[in-house]
Amino acid sequence: MQTAIPCLLMRGGTSKGPFFKATDLPADTATRDRVLLAVMGSPDARQIDGLGGAHPLTSKAGIVCKSSTPGVDLDFLFAQLQPNGDSVDTTPNCGNMLAAVLPFALETGLLRAQGNSTTARVLTLNTGMQCDITVMTPLRADGSGLRCVEYAGAARIDGAPGTSAPVTINFLDTAGSVAPGLLPTGRVLDVIDGIEVTCIDNGMPLVLFKASAVGRTGYESVAALNADSELKARLERLRMACGHAMQLGDVTAKNYPKMTLIAAPREGGAISTRSFIPHVCHDAIGVLAAVTVGTACVLPGSVCEGVAVIPAGNPKTVSVEHPTGEFSVELGLDAAQPHSVTRAALLRTARLLMRGEALIPHAVWAGHGQAPT
Repeated sequence: MQTAIPCLLMRGGTSKGPFFKATDLPADTATRDRVLLAVMGSPDARQIDGLGGAHPLTSKAGIVCKSSTPGVDLDFLFAQLQPNGDSVDTTPNCGNMLAAVLPFALETGLLRAQGNSTTARVLTLNTGMQCDITVMTPLRADGSGLRCVEYAGAARIDGAPGTSAPVTINFLDTAGSVAPGLLPTGRVLDVIDGIEVTCIDNGMPLVLFKASAVGRTGYESVAALNADSELKARLERLRMACGHAMQLGDVTAKNYPKMTLIAAPREGGAISTRSFIPHVCHDAIGVLAAVTVGTACVLPGSVCEGVAVIPAGNPKTVSVEHPTGEFSVELGLDAAQPHSVTRAALLRTARLLMRGEALIPHAVWAGHGQAPT
């Protein structure tokens, strides 16, 4: 006997995973987490008995419902799972999966399309962050007068193949998403465990440091960095120390802070990065990690100063280079406050991959009283 749970499998940016209506999952957290682990097939390195893709970027899930918060349309809870682990982390944000929230809501009838484009305000329950998301919703070609989510288009993001319709995300307040403030140590530059670092959280807690400080160039391949056991052990020791310095406590079992090696740009961008999430080197860079890196680049005195190449003007478009391309972030600055970023906007894409039901063992959860399939 198995329990069937309605879901859509969606790509959001450079991540993918199943999306659920909150009402289709158990109300209590412990049972919900067991359900998500069963859906994804964790813990198992291959996730062979579930929908997970054997990588942290494809071991994610989204839970969506209509919001009761005034002025907000949708609530989104992001869940990060690990192939080998039995944890379900709902502490951090995920800007990539965020790109699929509005398409999911429109596909499942939680919201109705407004016109040729639809904008909704989304509250990420993980951190209390709000953003405005816009997707294209043209009329269907069948003459029905109904509108649909447009997935085809010319927008391209590095880390995802081909082109798609744009999904624009305007973050409203990202500073101190998990840590207590934009600069949780109270300083823009610290020396921790013998290394100069900038500890920062503008949507994602990050520790930034020069690759040269750990004896690397910052241009190594993802495979080489993932095979570098000496470096990974060094980064984990630094991460533990920075976690306490950022007032995050013991981060041993947490997916943050992310560890980001920086170097001078080589492809015409603002800065080059290699980001660990936190134990595996990212093939690209996370959305909110890119926002946070871009923010560090424009802060006077950060570890990025003298490394990053920053354009003039305000707002500034900061191009963050990563192993598979670049990620551009538009940042608005408060001229009167040198350490204040007033706006962060970016472009993502998303696509519906499959609709149907995820099936889990009846012993994990019998469902909301329905008969098992």
